[in-house]
Amino acid sequence: MRYNFRMINQILFLLFTLTVLSGCFNERGVSMHYYNDCEEYYDVQGYYHKKCGDNLVNYSDIKKAIAPASSNIESKVW
Repeated sequence: MRYNFRMINQILFLLFTLTVLSGCFNERGVSMHYYNDCEEYYDVQGYYHKKCGDNLVNYSDIKKAIAPASSNIESKVW
């Protein structure tokens, strides 16, 4: 039986790349950790603050990229 080693190498490379570059999908986006590393606290005045670490991709960024461009072009014709 003859194997196509080039195809096997390509498949192995693809699997390796997908394994290494795969992230975890959490509620804010895709990151390297499943749980968010968020620091939540209240300041002296009683305001709630939540600081979260960076994701590889945020869902809000994806929504902005997919959304159609708004046409706020004003006509300068009298």
